[in-house]
Amino acid sequence: MALVTLTTDFGTTDPFVGIMKGVLATRAPGVPVVDVTHGIPPQDVRAGALVLRQSAPFFPPGTIHVAVVDPGVGGARRPLCVATARACFVGPDNGLLSLAAAADGVRCIVEPTDPRCMLSPRSATFHGRDVFAPVAAALATGTPPESLGPPVTDMVRLALPEAAIAGDELRGEVIYVDHFGNLVTNIRADQLGGFTGAAVSVTIRDASVPGVAVSYASTRPGEVVAVVNSWDLLEVAVRDGSARDVLGAGVGDAVAVRR
Repeated sequence: MALVTLTTDFGTTDPFVGIMKGVLATRAPGVPVVDVTHGIPPQDVRAGALVLRQSAPFFPPGTIHVAVVDPGVGGARRPLCVATARACFVGPDNGLLSLAAAADGVRCIVEPTDPRCMLSPRSATFHGRDVFAPVAAALATGTPPESLGPPVTDMVRLALPEAAIAGDELRGEVIYVDHFGNLVTNIRADQLGGFTGAAVSVTIRDASVPGVAVSYASTRPGEVVAVVNSWDLLEVAVRDGSARDVLGAGVGDAVAVRR
């Protein structure tokens, strides 16, 4: 049986997520639906793309991932269905799907246009209900991606900043802040190389953290710590606290690992 996941910035106060699930239950009864998150910061397409990329590999082959972080809803941006080697991704063509799809190997991209796979009339403000949920339901009940609409040669792709070595420094920046206030950087574990151990420091804003620790438990409560997180990215955290609040830092702030 197919599986559908939902990743949105809708939150859980309003009925939008429940309505999407109602569409799925009507058009694809019995298909399980998993909420990845509805806590993506509003309109933060890059945060949604990062979460989708990190989440998709942990679902079984054939999963249909619906992602809706869509500040351009009702405008010129296209809806997309991206079929990859292991999954299908459904959402707006604003870069949201690009990181996960690229990591999984794009097989084909189509623009869903078949009116039978959408609700009518179509709202200009809620394509999660009228386009993306019914398209996912069509896929979950056996409709091939290629039959949803015309092929698309490419899609909007996000370009994440790359960390780089400059002399005795490895320079990166914060690209994501999680629910705990942990500051996730674009410095990958495989880039750290000789920048690990007690002989280095991690600097962000006015804080300098000695070394890269093994875990949060490697330091005392309230202290700043640098770790490689479950995404294999360098992260600056505060044990039992929020690095975002303690350091006053956020997305875009520079981070340097120094020998």
